[in-house]
Amino acid sequence: MPESSKKDFVEALARGLEVIRSFDRLHMKQTISQISERTLLARPTVLRLLITLEELGYVRELDNKYSLTPKVVDLGMAYISALGLYGAAKPHMENLSKEVDQSVSIAELDGSDIVYTGRVEVPKIVSVGVTVGARLPSASTALGRVLLAAIPDAELQNVLSTPSLSMYFPRTRFTAEHIRPRLELVREQGWAESDEDLQYGVHAIAAPLHGEDGQVVAAIGLGTHTSEIGKEVLRERYLPLLLETARNIDSDWSECRKLPTSESALSIDGMQLLHLRRISS
Repeated sequence: MPESSKKDFVEALARGLEVIRSFDRLHMKQTISQISERTLLARPTVLRLLITLEELGYVRELDNKYSLTPKVVDLGMAYISALGLYGAAKPHMENLSKEVDQSVSIAELDGSDIVYTGRVEVPKIVSVGVTVGARLPSASTALGRVLLAAIPDAELQNVLSTPSLSMYFPRTRFTAEHIRPRLELVREQGWAESDEDLQYGVHAIAAPLHGEDGQVVAAIGLGTHTSEIGKEVLRERYLPLLLETARNIDSDWSECRKLPTSESALSIDGMQLLHLRRISS
């Protein structure tokens, strides 16, 4: 665990978060020894942290193996709710998902990865299988290309040089030099696509979502499999619906920021109230 020189740094809290982060898709159940090995923390320290986390409801123990509980999701949802974007997006994402019968996601850029901050899932036999909190290499995804296109070109190399924390390995990896022409196209047309770059047979499209100052803060997108939907249908039928959805989310989120805090904001219920007002006016 990296050390901090800051005077008020609480090492016990940092260690507890390190234990939580040791769990992932490939390590859903772990023994104390496994957690110790992954965190480089001593076993007695890991045990004390696990006892605390179990008492707080964030982990559970069964047959000497520990796993996270759904309560951990609350830690991430606090950030998402505070951002407000997911609340504005959720009704529109549900409408779009229902209309096209596909999963719809929103994501933000974090280093060289995208992180899924919202998703309306439609079960499919063949899918990427991502959930809220999942990370994917940005340059290989339509969502990521929307976000990368919004950053200054001079920063692109540094962003893509950041080591990925994703557990997914894309079919195609892109350097800054290789991705630049695609990002120029994104800036020109206002949306992005990926063509089997992440996973064989998966095509995806994405559009930007804008914050208060008009800057791109997130992206919304959907993907299809060639065995179900062709690229032509994705572009000709689904893309106009996606772009309209993005505009509606931008509009609702902008209006919500104008409301008093007690009525708006930054809660999903407040956003849904605003959405109902909007469609009934």
